[in-house]
Amino acid sequence: MYFVESAANTCFSEGQGYGMMITAYIAGYDDSAQTYFDGLYNYYKAYPTTSNQYLMAWKQLNCVSVGGVNSATDGDIDIAFGLLLAYCQWDSTGDINYLQEAKNIINAIIEEEVNHETWSTQIGNWVTSASSEYYYATRTSDFIIDHFRVFEIATSNSNWDLVKDRCYTLIEDMQTNYSANTGLLPDFIIDINSSPSPAQPHFLESEYDGDYYYNACRDPWRLATDYLLYGEERAETAVEKINTWLKTSTSGNPNNISSGYKLDGTKLFPYNNPAFVGPFTVSAMVNSQHQQWLNELYSRLNSMSFSSNDYYNNSIKLLCMLVISGNYWSPDCNITYGFDEMINKEFDINIYLSDNSLFIKMDNESKYYEGNNLLISNVFGKHQLMTDLQHKLISINISSYSIGIYFVSVYNKDKQLLKTKKIFISN
Repeated sequence: MYFVESAANTCFSEGQGYGMMITAYIAGYDDSAQTYFDGLYNYYKAYPTTSNQYLMAWKQLNCVSVGGVNSATDGDIDIAFGLLLAYCQWDSTGDINYLQEAKNIINAIIEEEVNHETWSTQIGNWVTSASSEYYYATRTSDFIIDHFRVFEIATSNSNWDLVKDRCYTLIEDMQTNYSANTGLLPDFIIDINSSPSPAQPHFLESEYDGDYYYNACRDPWRLATDYLLYGEERAETAVEKINTWLKTSTSGNPNNISSGYKLDGTKLFPYNNPAFVGPFTVSAMVNSQHQQWLNELYSRLNSMSFSSNDYYNNSIKLLCMLVISGNYWSPDCNITYGFDEMINKEFDINIYLSDNSLFIKMDNESKYYEGNNLLISNVFGKHQLMTDLQHKLISINISSYSIGIYFVSVYNKDKQLLKTKKIFISN
């Protein structure tokens, strides 16, 4: 099982990361999701880099031979996050220890794909201090900051805080000095140790390396999720600059979005595709004032058909749709208070859904429920209900709840989390 660009018959680590996240997220919809996920995991393990067994070689030709022996940072970041999602979905009691495998790759990422001088993400593990042109460069689409928060929790490595802050510093530098009117970020940033600036043409990939192109197009989606899940104000500020410019420049018509821009907002092409429309749709979610604009973007995105040979557009569209539909969530809570790490391991809650009611039953251990609090929140952290637990069995009317994923959490009187369970309300 692998995500492949069929036209070129080529696989990328980036695609593996997308596939692992998607299959973990759809576990509640597809009974075969774990089988697919494990297939993707096994493919990832079959093609390690030459320098580190936990990082994936970024390219495979004909899905067999390695076309690139080094790593691409964004692929490894998403693979690690996918493994954490898998741990939350299926535990680690089967053939694959998802949590340990996630920790292995996270540790490899911060060791080999993060510059310990600047604490910025590097393009891949092939970058060394001997190649200063690339050593002091970064790719903005690797600023997947909501993932970094979970990595810190999973490994107890506070250096991820430095990485997060560096990402936001570089974003502010670009938006202040190079895209004040648009907020757009370039594919690559250079000279991050001195005077950060957009990369020159053909720095690494194409003539558009210093423009908002097929790498940076993912930035509004990645940044917006850090706000939607964690309320990060720096993320909100960054994407709002983009939202304001985009609505004006397109006259509120998503059909006018370009698949690429100069940082001043000049269109590179007269057409658009899901890799650009999808992330803009997610970024519109950060402010309720954009509701009509969000609706227009969603309609455009939803109308764009899947291509049979384009994993990139297809994957980004699907991942963005998961966010938009409320089916994107972070594994942080389950990692912090995992299957074997609850304050009261023997404490349990049983959840039943019937018609318009959610029934929550405490276990039979005496008085665990007394003085406890119940919290129900959606995937974006919005509290749907907070109440005291007065009885061993309670029922909650959920007729007003939207379709989607929710977290049911029980806290003791000292505000310590006892148990969290994820539920899906389908109607």
